[in-house]
Amino acid sequence: MADLQVNIAGVAFQNPIIAASGTFGFGREYGEFYPLSTLGGISCKGITLAPRPGNPPPRIAETPGGMLNAVGLQNPGVEHFIKNDLPWLKQQGTVIIANIAGNTPEDYCQMAERLSDTDVDMIELNISCPNVKQGGVQFGTSCSGVEGITAAVRRHCKKPLMVKLSPNVSDIAEIAAAAESAGANVISMINTLTGMRIDINTRRPIIRNNTGGLSGPALLPVAIRMVSQVYQRVKIPIIGMGGISKWQDAVEMLLAGASALQIGTAFFTDPYAPVKILDGLQEYLDKNHIASVTELTGEMIPWQP
Repeated sequence: MADLQVNIAGVAFQNPIIAASGTFGFGREYGEFYPLSTLGGISCKGITLAPRPGNPPPRIAETPGGMLNAVGLQNPGVEHFIKNDLPWLKQQGTVIIANIAGNTPEDYCQMAERLSDTDVDMIELNISCPNVKQGGVQFGTSCSGVEGITAAVRRHCKKPLMVKLSPNVSDIAEIAAAAESAGANVISMINTLTGMRIDINTRRPIIRNNTGGLSGPALLPVAIRMVSQVYQRVKIPIIGMGGISKWQDAVEMLLAGASALQIGTAFFTDPYAPVKILDGLQEYLDKNHIASVTELTGEMIPWQP
């Protein structure tokens, strides 16, 4: 059988399938379906310095080929995570990634420093959340913003640092290069596209926040294009996400340049989605006599002009 192990910034993953932040909570509910050790890793629900109640409902809406969400980073805060969730997570036999978000550079730096003294394996810097009225989005949409926040957090972070990129930018490769130059060890991409739905009866946006983040299968072609662009620009590993719902999507994302993958919205329609993706990926590798999943990364063959 092909080897599914990947090494990302010195962190060993038993396979490249990671539960994406936000859709998996802290894993307890999904642990009732299968051992979480089945996954290569878990990127935990985004946490902030203090607890947040999130945005008022309605905050989720179905769309063709996906969904909009404006949950607003509802979470119990970093200290609650460290005390109540992390000890349980570390017993699950998988890589644990802490996803952090904040309103100010000081928020991010304080959390990175605090989490650096814990058992998390990696820190994911969420500077691209489009559904919070203040915070991440202001850092993630310009090269100077990305470089500034990444450099600031890097000084306080002792763990491998992953920077999660927004697709709501004019040049994703420039943004990725800014993160790399400021000390990011890994890029994760893409976060959700900003979208809106309108109730034609009330004439109001369906989402109380007016706009939300678009995720799901509709996002896949955009994500693959952006991962391919960034792979050609940076040398650090890319964890690809955005619309992956079946093993064929996973193979595409790897070929575009991803070294590992995050699965998100697919959980809402099938909690077993990552298990099926993993099985399909293994079968594809074996069928094509590929010894290691790492051999797929960036192996897309472009058409010659």
